[in-house]
Amino acid sequence: MTRPAARGGRGLLLEVVMAGCAVAFVFPLYVLLMVALKRPQDVATNVLAPPSSVYWGNLAEAWSSAEMGKALVNSTVVTSLSVMMLVLTGSLASFALARWKRGLGYGVFLLFVLGLVIPLQLGMIPLYQLMRDAGLLKTYTSLIVFYTGHELPLTVFLYSGFLRALPRAYEEAAYVDGATAFQAFRRVVFPMLRPVTGTVIILNALFIWNDFLTPMLYVSGTAQQTVPVAVFSFVGEYSSDWGIIFAGLAIAVAPILVLYFVFQRHIIKGFAGGLKG
Repeated sequence: MTRPAARGGRGLLLEVVMAGCAVAFVFPLYVLLMVALKRPQDVATNVLAPPSSVYWGNLAEAWSSAEMGKALVNSTVVTSLSVMMLVLTGSLASFALARWKRGLGYGVFLLFVLGLVIPLQLGMIPLYQLMRDAGLLKTYTSLIVFYTGHELPLTVFLYSGFLRALPRAYEEAAYVDGATAFQAFRRVVFPMLRPVTGTVIILNALFIWNDFLTPMLYVSGTAQQTVPVAVFSFVGEYSSDWGIIFAGLAIAVAPILVLYFVFQRHIIKGFAGGLKG
């Protein structure tokens, strides 16, 4: 009789812990929305209390003052093109690594993995100088090139693990039918990579969309600035109006939250496949 009771106690404790974790994650989003939808005088009175009446003026002011519409377009272009380049180059490179002779392929794979542990700050100055000398500063291209190179090790890590777990019988059947290696990859292998591709898309999109430092260095003060840099412009001009600042943050967070909820069921499956491989 004690075992079911013990299991019930552990289950209840686990539920309490998970509920606490959920509250910890949801609470910042709650504060963000409450402040964004309040009048300035209501924010000064009580930050956590729901607004007496929803005030949309903060969102309208944030949208117009920092040209958030243009910034959203810039972030969408940079994120989309960078993720497309990562999916294309990462999947092709991983296919080659997974199908090479085990020693050579694994050695090159370790070089990619090494990129996961090298601090980004070590290359900031050389990369900036390289972009400047190449004439790429203040353009989309500088950001796309940077993000493709920076996120490629993680992309290869995920794709390679998933590919090693796939049976080769399907692509070998394509070879028998006369397909080339690229045709076998495009028509047979890549469609089976859909779960890990979802993981690659969401993880890279989250980092690229939310990154502040790189756009601040490469495109700050230009028409190509991204959403985090646009939101940062509120800090100096509207340092006391937290409603507008939080409204800008809410606009910046909304698209990436939608993307996460669309692809969330692929994340764990794809990441687990990468670790298993």
